Amino acid sequence: MDIGPGELIVLGIVLLLVFGGSKVPQLAKNLGKAKSEFEKGMRGDDDPQAAAVQAEALPPPTAHGS
Repeated sequence: MDIGPGELIVLGIVLLLVFGGSKVPQLAKNLGKAKSEFEKGMRGDDDPQAAAVQAEALPPPTAHGS
């Protein structure tokens, strides 16, 4: 199943009509990030060092009580 130039043009026009010109680049960027995160999850690229750095960047939990 190939998508030709005609289909891409129609798809682009529909995206512009539905989301507007200012939202399309943001949607494409988010779609690219989601695709790369999905592929990384499928490969199992769990980097323990990166997870530790991310955990350090989070603020410490606070106690919520009366």
